[in-house]
Amino acid sequence: MRRPLLSALMAVGVLTASCQQPAQAEGAVATPAAAVQANEPAGKKTAVFAGGCFWGIEAVFSHLDGVSSVVSGYHGGARNTAIYDVVGTGRTGHAEAVRVTYDPAKIRYDQLLRVFFAVGADPTQLNYQGPDHGTQYRNALVPMNAEQARVAAAYLAQLKKSGLWKQPIVTAIEPYKAFYPAEGYHQDFAANNPDHGYIKRWDAPKVANLKRLFPDLYKAGFTRN
Repeated sequence: MRRPLLSALMAVGVLTASCQQPAQAEGAVATPAAAVQANEPAGKKTAVFAGGCFWGIEAVFSHLDGVSSVVSGYHGGARNTAIYDVVGTGRTGHAEAVRVTYDPAKIRYDQLLRVFFAVGADPTQLNYQGPDHGTQYRNALVPMNAEQARVAAAYLAQLKKSGLWKQPIVTAIEPYKAFYPAEGYHQDFAANNPDHGYIKRWDAPKVANLKRLFPDLYKAGFTRN
């Protein structure tokens, strides 16, 4: 979709492609603190998360203290197919994802995991999240180093034993390949389009649940790119 047309459609709220369908927000889950905490060296770190439409996942992580950047993009496929309309076919291998930059002195990787599963994505939904269906909406953790991989595997195992969900957890741990930032109009989408129907009915409740469940991690300001 060409950007002038996209902008016009956004203005009247009639986008019909992926990430556009109105939906009822799902409830949050009170996930437990991680039994295995991350122990990363000082300095900013990055992590990649795939959890359905990247607008909502970006919004959640952008409201966490200690997070300095959240970029929406594509992970798992090739550079030449990292285009929104092409990814939307579900045949590129990409997942909509976010790249989070954080300070482990303020927020640990295991805390990011806890938030992700509490309010970001439903780990029991295979190749879809809410109204958005296709492999591009799979939920996955993409560790960027050995410590993240260790903690991610431990936390997934912990959640699978918790009995918090009636259905099996299908979240995958995927090896990092490459992350390609999405088109500019997708960045900071929830902050730039708070009255968009999808944001109001799907993603704003995620941020509200974040504030309610994690008041010690929540920050009111949106981390913009």
